[in-house]
Amino acid sequence: MNISLNKASDLQGRLTVVVTEADYKEKVEAKLKDYRKKASIKGFRPGMVPATLIKKLYGQSALVDEINHELGHAVSDYIKENKLNLVGEPLPAVEEADAIDWEKDTEFTFHYDLGFHGDFTVDLAKMKAIQSYEIKADKKEIDETIENLKKQFGEQTHPESVEDRDLVFGTFTQGDWVEKSAIPMHAIQDKSKKVFVGAKKGDTLKFAIDKVFVDAKALALATGKKEEEVAELKGEVSYVVEDITRQVPSEMNVAFFDKVLGPGKATDEKSFRAEVETIVGENYAREAKYLLRIDAEKAILESVKIDLPEEFLRTWLIRINEGKFTPEQIDQDFDNVKRDIRWNLVKNEIAEKFDVKVDYPEVVEKAKDMVRQQFGGYLSSDQPGIEEMIEKIAMGYLSDKSKGDNFMNLYNQAFSDKVSNAIVENIPNKTTKIDVDKFKEIAAAL
Repeated sequence: MNISLNKASDLQGRLTVVVTEADYKEKVEAKLKDYRKKASIKGFRPGMVPATLIKKLYGQSALVDEINHELGHAVSDYIKENKLNLVGEPLPAVEEADAIDWEKDTEFTFHYDLGFHGDFTVDLAKMKAIQSYEIKADKKEIDETIENLKKQFGEQTHPESVEDRDLVFGTFTQGDWVEKSAIPMHAIQDKSKKVFVGAKKGDTLKFAIDKVFVDAKALALATGKKEEEVAELKGEVSYVVEDITRQVPSEMNVAFFDKVLGPGKATDEKSFRAEVETIVGENYAREAKYLLRIDAEKAILESVKIDLPEEFLRTWLIRINEGKFTPEQIDQDFDNVKRDIRWNLVKNEIAEKFDVKVDYPEVVEKAKDMVRQQFGGYLSSDQPGIEEMIEKIAMGYLSDKSKGDNFMNLYNQAFSDKVSNAIVENIPNKTTKIDVDKFKEIAAAL
C-alpha cells in the first residue's frame, strides 16, 4: 500500500492511497473460504458450495469490506505517525471513488481531502495579567446564608402526613411493573400536589403517572427509568406511601454548629458566624474564579492566533451534516464554529502541557453529584439505601444515549473543568477588592 500527501497549502492537502492486489488478495480469499464453510444455499450441502459460486455471490462485497477496513487503518496510522495537525476529519473524494470498477480493477486509488490548522503555542506565563476579584460579603448575606443552613442541616423528621416540600418514599405499581421510589414534592406539578398532600404512611395513591410530574427528567429520576423510556409510562398507577421525610430547620445550638462545620469548630453563635463568613468568602472566591476562567478564555483566544482552513471546514460541515443545513445557514454560525475549534485546540494543548486527565470514577462521581442536586437537600447519606439509589440513577443516566452520549458529555465537562483549573492557576492575574453587589453587576454584564 502506497500513501502520499500533497499539500496545496499550509492549511489544505490531499492524501492519496494506492491499494494493490497484494494488499488485500489473501485476506479476501480467506473471507470467501469462511463464507463457503458457513453458506447455506439451496441445492448444496453445507461447506460444499462451489468456490466459483461463492465468489460470484460474495466476492465484491468481501473485496469492498476488506479494502475499506485496510483504508481506515492505513489513513488513521499515517495521520498519527506523521503527527498531522488535522481539523475536522479526512473527506473522501466521492467522485473518484464512484468511478472505481470493482469487478475489473485490481489496483485501487483513493483520495482524501485534509484540512490543517496552523502552528501555535500557548504560554500562559507570558500573557498579560487578567483582572480577578476578591469579594467581601455583608451582614445581610451572612444572615441569609445562616437561615439556609438551618434549613439544609435541619432534622429529618417523619411526619404523619405529607406536606408540600416533603420527600415521599414508596412503591409504584402498574400491572407487572413494580418500582420503589423517592419523590420530592418539588418534582410534582402544583395542580397535582393535592393527590399527595395529606397522604399518610400506608395510603395507596392513584394518579396518571404521565400527568403529575413537572417534566420528563423528574419522572425519570423518580422511576429509575431512562428519559427515552418515560414516554412509555402512561395511565393510572398505584403508589403506596411507605415513608415521609421532612426537613425541620435547626436551632442555633452546638449540635447544629457541629453538623455544619464539624465537631469543635464553633462553640457559640459568634464563633459560628465567623466561620460561616469564612465559608461564604470561599464560595465567592469560587465564583470569582469562574469569572476569571471566562475572562482568561477570552484573553487566550484573543492572543493565540490559529489559522484554519475555512474552505475545507465549510465543505466538511456540509458533508457531515448530510443536508441538515444549507451553506447559508452554516455561514451564519461559522464564526462560532471557528471559535469552538480554536478553543478545543487550545484546551488540548493546555491539557497536554499540564498533564490533564479524567478518570472513569470522576465521571461517575459527577453524575452522582448531578442526581444529588436534582433532589436538593432531601437526601442524606445516613438514610438506608440512599447511596445505592443515587448510584443506580447515575449509572442509568450515564448509559442513556437517547439524547446523545451522556457519559461523554459529563466526561467533557470534567475535562473542561480541569483544563480551566490549570488555566486560572497558571495565568497571571491582579486582584481587586469589591463588594457583593458590584461583583453581581460585573457577573450579570458578562
